[in-house]
Amino acid sequence: MLSPLLKILAVYPAPPICHNNSFFGLIPWYHYLPTKDFMTPPPHSVLGCSVTNFTFLSTSGSGDIPLILLAVVDDLLHVAGIVAVSFVIYGGFQYVSSQGQPEKTARAQNTVTDALIGLAVALVAIAAVSFLGNKLGG
Repeated sequence: MLSPLLKILAVYPAPPICHNNSFFGLIPWYHYLPTKDFMTPPPHSVLGCSVTNFTFLSTSGSGDIPLILLAVVDDLLHVAGIVAVSFVIYGGFQYVSSQGQPEKTARAQNTVTDALIGLAVALVAIAAVSFLGNKLGG
């Protein structure tokens, strides 16, 4: 008789090991590649998995290079979002340390406003790139 945990694992198998790897929340370059392109290692293997069916260019016009570029752009947009949040914090420090001087206060408000606009653009772009990558890559 199977234990309850094994029954759950049998119904909900784990996703491919390759798609679980990330570094500081950034996705790996192979994130949007189709799962059929991966060779999952045998259980308890320390070798990890590998991309077995990489299509550089294909006759149908779609290869894996655009999917890799989408993953790189997605990572760059995540970094841009982190930078925008840090500029919001920096603008807040500027505002607090302006001590009521109108020029410094206006500069701090502009910093926060520009950073929030940049954050909004980065979030919309991340959503668009993720949507496109998931639709193209599968």
